[in-house]
Amino acid sequence: MSDIDDDGWLESSFGALCLRIVNGGTPDTGNAAYWNGETPWITGADFTVNGVGEFRRFVSDIGILGSATSVVKAGNLIVVTRTGVGKIAIAPCDIAISQDITGVYIDTEKVETFFVYYLLSRELEQIKKLNQGTSINGIIRSDLEKHVVRFPAAKSAQIKIASILSSIDTAIEKTEALIAKYQQIKAGLMHDLFTRGVLPNGQLRPPREQAPELYQETAIGWIPRDWRVIRLEEIADVLRGKFTHRPRNDPAYYGGLHPFIQTGDVSASNGGIIKNYSQTLSEIGATVSQSFPAGTIAITIAANIADTGILGIPMFFPDSIVGAILNDAANCRFIELCIRRSKHKLDAMAPQSAQKNINLKDLRPLQIPYPFRVEQDLIAKRIDLVQAKIDIEKKARDKLNLKKLGLMQDLLTGKVPVKVDEADATDG
Repeated sequence: MSDIDDDGWLESSFGALCLRIVNGGTPDTGNAAYWNGETPWITGADFTVNGVGEFRRFVSDIGILGSATSVVKAGNLIVVTRTGVGKIAIAPCDIAISQDITGVYIDTEKVETFFVYYLLSRELEQIKKLNQGTSINGIIRSDLEKHVVRFPAAKSAQIKIASILSSIDTAIEKTEALIAKYQQIKAGLMHDLFTRGVLPNGQLRPPREQAPELYQETAIGWIPRDWRVIRLEEIADVLRGKFTHRPRNDPAYYGGLHPFIQTGDVSASNGGIIKNYSQTLSEIGATVSQSFPAGTIAITIAANIADTGILGIPMFFPDSIVGAILNDAANCRFIELCIRRSKHKLDAMAPQSAQKNINLKDLRPLQIPYPFRVEQDLIAKRIDLVQAKIDIEKKARDKLNLKKLGLMQDLLTGKVPVKVDEADATDG
């Protein structure tokens, strides 16, 4: 390690901060004796944004001894250095690792493990870039060991930085938990509202088991007796987008004032209002495409089947998107929800080819439940209220993530020094 600089920071190769670095492996999957033991075994796919997710497989002691896997002791770092490169966690318990993962034992006499967790999570982005454009898919151990890092010489400063970043991680995790909770509520509410509906007083109808006289069996399942089943084409003009010019990438047809959305823009809206667009068409480009008014339900028919969104402004579509222009009798949000609920059904209709797709023959006759307009409005409002809570929490999460990135840039580079109170100090 180098001498302490004027800011009280040291410079070192990463390898010099480690007691040891271990590789992983996969026990023979055909040998039953190697599996169903008590030690969890993970691959890169088991990592989440919050660390390691639910354990899916367990290895036996014989499997550990008879293979290249390594067991990383609880409290040490585990880093994905192959498939899913760059994910990092602190082992919550003793964990066996696959060849996707490298286990890192930090020399805690020199540096705090929790601080290194944050430091390395930032540095891994730089190390990943070393092999871009090569046939190597991952981080080479020698690159990891040689990589030079800077860190505060004072352990108290390391602990303080880790504590600050841990606090914001905790806030992010709590926000993520709220999002998951509201999404579960929304899923349950969707099921109830589209099978039981909602009465003028805001209450759901009694379940069919309690009041069978209130329900009818239809081609799309049990629905309230005063609802109808209709085809989408009965309440909407269902039209396919277009872009007839070839080649499609002719620059003369792009860069104007006309929003031109792609399937990704629809998918990203997740059923919401589409205001963002990835491309625009020129005046000549608009003449070979198809325009749709605000309020149109956009439906993807290629690659991602039946992703939906509602246009917030007039836009042009390519032929991979269909627009449903509703008449005034229908609630746009309610019909969008009906189409989205049919996603699995529509996806199953797509031929199993290189790129799945459906067409107007699949969408126009799509059967959907159809209550009176007042009930459509009530159902749409109930769903939108829950979605609004999800959107609020997502914005809060995004702000926290941006704050974390800024703090990592400031604190892990020494750009902003941390103040360590005497009560925080652990150094001699």
